This record gives sequence, structure tokens and C-alpha cells, in this order.
Amino acid sequence: MDLIKQRRVKVTQTHNPTLQDSLGPNNTVEKTIPEDVVWIDNAFYVKKTRFGLYTSILKEPLGANFLSGATEDGVLQMTRWHIKCLQDGTLGEYSRVVNSGIVSGKL
Repeated sequence: MDLIKQRRVKVTQTHNPTLQDSLGPNNTVEKTIPEDVVWIDNAFYVKKTRFGLYTSILKEPLGANFLSGATEDGVLQMTRWHIKCLQDGTLGEYSRVVNSGIVSGKL
């Protein structure tokens, strides 16, 4: 295989994402959770942010901000789907890393 063809070959690496991957290294955590909050599926609740968006807050780890979106229904549906995929171990089938952000070689 010549050099040009070698550069065009893409290497696909499989990665099974975990909850920690979804939360990221600097996840925001709610400091106060209201007493009267209604837990959806006993796993999360959705709150409106001060900027008019909606964010899902996880029960485990307690208070972790999970997904954000423009509509409450959209955040509700995607949070349920995301948690289901994490439980089933199928989130990797829907995920793809385009650029890992890691610089290799000398700078």
C-alpha cells in the first residue's frame, strides 16, 4: 500500500462510554436539591435554568448535572434514552469520537 492510501485508512476504535464519560471531568453539581422535587423514574429530575434552558439533574451521583436542552420534553426524552443506553451498554453504538483533542508528537 502506498503512502497516500495509508493516510486515508481510518482506524476505528471501539469505546464503551460510561456515566463518568458522559458527565465529563468538570461536571457541575447542584448544591441544593429542593425537598419537594419529583424524581422521574426515580433517577433524575428536570429543572429550568436561569437562562431559560432545561437541565436534568441525576439522583446518582446526587445532584450531578446531566443533559441540557431548549425544551423540557426534549431533555426528559433524551435523558431517559441516554440512561437506558448506559444501562444496556449500547451507548457506544451511537457515539463516535471525531477528534480526541490529544496532541501527539512534539510541539
